[in-house]
Amino acid sequence: MNNRFSNKVVVVTGGSSGIGLAAAKAFSAEGASVFITGRRQETLDAAGKQIGGRVTAVRGDMSKLADIDRLYDTIQQKHAQIDVLFANAGGGEMVPLGAISEEHYQSTFDTNVKGVLFTVQKALPPLKDGASIILTSSTTSISGTPGFSVYSATKAAVRNFARNWMLDLKDRHIRVNAVSPGVTDTAGLDELFGGGAQAQGTRDYLAGLIPAGRVGQPDEIAKAVLFLASDDPGLINGVELFVDGGQAQI
Repeated sequence: MNNRFSNKVVVVTGGSSGIGLAAAKAFSAEGASVFITGRRQETLDAAGKQIGGRVTAVRGDMSKLADIDRLYDTIQQKHAQIDVLFANAGGGEMVPLGAISEEHYQSTFDTNVKGVLFTVQKALPPLKDGASIILTSSTTSISGTPGFSVYSATKAAVRNFARNWMLDLKDRHIRVNAVSPGVTDTAGLDELFGGGAQAQGTRDYLAGLIPAGRVGQPDEIAKAVLFLASDDPGLINGVELFVDGGQAQI
């Protein structure tokens, strides 16, 4: 087993389920001290048991600055520095143009854009020089999806954060990259597609559009995240790494 993250401190927001949970488990398995966030305590507790190792679960909504402050206060009580930040917390729902409410717009941008912005900005003091930041974008950052315009706009913003922040942080040698999953088999996807047979039918239809012939699994996205977080990428900086079976390339 690799120990690329032995004795390193890793933060995974939205780490209680889906891609975040898979990444947190992988970081822990490679020796990291992992801090995860989530909004529901019961889900966080279950995630902590799954992750094992040196994991600390901090309940919080990353769209709220006070919760972000509490996260970093908790970390700094135990560690002097952060080595890896995976700003993953986010979400959205499908609402077509003509039905978009101010509440939908505000909540989606608060979670996916404001939350990512301040999660990273408030991490800067404890972030180690030479650290790695990974942001969760989406294939929707470059492609259209009916009824998903607000979510897609937030993910395009996240992708462009990586382009700009790598310049802001170049003197500290902190790399900033974005990972962009395609259709990935998570509970959030199931909920987005309406659950049950309806969700399975949509998933099967989308799988037929993907060159790889199937949807992704959370652990496959996690492997890409760990690659970007490690020392292996070297000069890879500011990129959007698609993990989508090739769908974004056609």
